[in-house]
Amino acid sequence: MEFLVTMTTRVPDGVTDAEVAGVRAREAAHSAELAEQGSLKRLWRPPLAPGEWRTLGLFEADDAAALETVLASMPLRIWRTDEVTELSPHPNDPGTAS
Repeated sequence: MEFLVTMTTRVPDGVTDAEVAGVRAREAAHSAELAEQGSLKRLWRPPLAPGEWRTLGLFEADDAAALETVLASMPLRIWRTDEVTELSPHPNDPGTAS
């Protein structure tokens, strides 16, 4: 199954730039691992307002519970909320045409 996930990160007051950089570095490394495993298919950055931190991700998982396991494994989850939309195939999807 595919899922579109809107990931919104809000770093709490008092967190140092060094702490943020460390978590972001771990997030980047883990995202590469998830992509290699086939769980993370794509990432996009939508238009953002100043100071806003939001990412759209296309994930693949067996079901919603498996997706939650993947999302919970991501380092930025400590500061992030996720909005999950389960996707179903569209009959006119050009990506599935043969």
